[in-house]
Amino acid sequence: MTTPPTLPAAPSDAAPSPSPSPRSLTVMLWLVATGFFMQTLDSTIVNTALPAMATSLGELPLRMQSVVIAYSLTMAVMIPVSGWLADKLGTRRVFFSAILVFAIGSLLCANAHTLNQLVAFRIVQGVGGAMLLPVGRLAVLRTFPAERYLAALSFVAIPGLIGPLIGPTLGGWLVKIASWHWIFLINVPVGIVGCITTFIFMPDSRNEHVGKFDMKGYLLLVVGMVAISFALDGRTEFGIQHATVLVLLILSLAAFVAYGLHAVREPAPIFSLDLFKIHTFSVGLLGNLFARIGSGAMPYLIPLLLQVSLGYSAFEAGMMMLPVAAAGMASKRLVTKLIVKYSYRSVLIVNTVLVGLTMASFALTSADQPLWLRLVQLAFFGGVNSMQFTAMNTLTLKDLGTGGASSGNSLFSLVQMLSMSLGVTIAGALLATFTGLLPRVTAANSLPAFHATFLCVGIITAGSSWIFAQLAPDIRTPARKTDPSERT
Repeated sequence: MTTPPTLPAAPSDAAPSPSPSPRSLTVMLWLVATGFFMQTLDSTIVNTALPAMATSLGELPLRMQSVVIAYSLTMAVMIPVSGWLADKLGTRRVFFSAILVFAIGSLLCANAHTLNQLVAFRIVQGVGGAMLLPVGRLAVLRTFPAERYLAALSFVAIPGLIGPLIGPTLGGWLVKIASWHWIFLINVPVGIVGCITTFIFMPDSRNEHVGKFDMKGYLLLVVGMVAISFALDGRTEFGIQHATVLVLLILSLAAFVAYGLHAVREPAPIFSLDLFKIHTFSVGLLGNLFARIGSGAMPYLIPLLLQVSLGYSAFEAGMMMLPVAAAGMASKRLVTKLIVKYSYRSVLIVNTVLVGLTMASFALTSADQPLWLRLVQLAFFGGVNSMQFTAMNTLTLKDLGTGGASSGNSLFSLVQMLSMSLGVTIAGALLATFTGLLPRVTAANSLPAFHATFLCVGIITAGSSWIFAQLAPDIRTPARKTDPSERT
């Protein structure tokens, strides 16, 4: 990693104070970058450790999806409130609290003795994690001048891009050399150092003119997100009856519709509906929501497939994810050239179908499949999936004006985390359904259930290409420079 730029400070919203020294600015950038790294790392590091966790907790490996869902759903729920808290209470206080809560949540996760305890503690961890990036980014914005903002954020974003890529491999390695508990315990010393560093080096800024928080709109969004997650996962995870699932789905729909009606009347809603008047933003946001369901399911499904059905160890399964990460990083620059040449519409339609077909191709996985072919399959998935993310994200953000950038970025971050949660929720529900439905599935042979799940996830993803077909065919201008941390 390169040394962060040493930049002069910009005025903040807080009371006048001495300008931070160049050393303080450098330390602050490293602090925010590390927080972003830990937040994104913990979204994937548990995936390869789920079977080991299941054995330790006396659970079935195919019923551990709530450990992943709890973290990503909590972050989605907390994103809308984090910026307001930083404005109201100050960036240093909120960032310090976020690191402290994240570290405490990690320590509690490592000491969980039941699945329910682990899920509850992952929620605590998610509350802290959700505030690390938005509040850290806000601190950078208020400390560095506008002309240096992109350079500073680019440095902060790099660890956030790396975290999800190395998470599965690091998780498998920690399970091999120690135990699954260490995927959480490694956060504790980092959290202690982070708290001390935040207290000493992070400038404290707040917005004295912050408006009233839209609590009614926020609660409607929370009810909608939580209800749909329980509806999709409750049947398999908690044994909820079909009638209750239907009620939860209706409640979720009603909450989202009620938020729309509320946002029209509310002078300052959390997310203004005017954002959806921007064609590229609305198509990109909806495309992200549905296409990312499959992409959120795959990091959960692939390590489980390798360990539960093919007999890989946690470390071996983590190593098998390296081609996905390497191909993903290598393909990012290619997609920009394709967009300029063929347009967003053409690239996203074709690539979305390609991603879906690649996901469905895992339905052909067998124990006799040559290793080289499996590696090629994983690398190809990593490449097209990374191109999908880059194209969808730049499309979503490219036409946001200065006035809508903050709200649009926050809504986009919420959708990203919600779709990750829904991806794991749907994958877990499909696995459980096919495990009980297909006659060939036994405790020793779960491969047919995985095959059917991969096929369904691929169909869902390929079907979302219809959303991108609504784009005008001549949209091919490269995206303007936006917050790099939103391009993961």
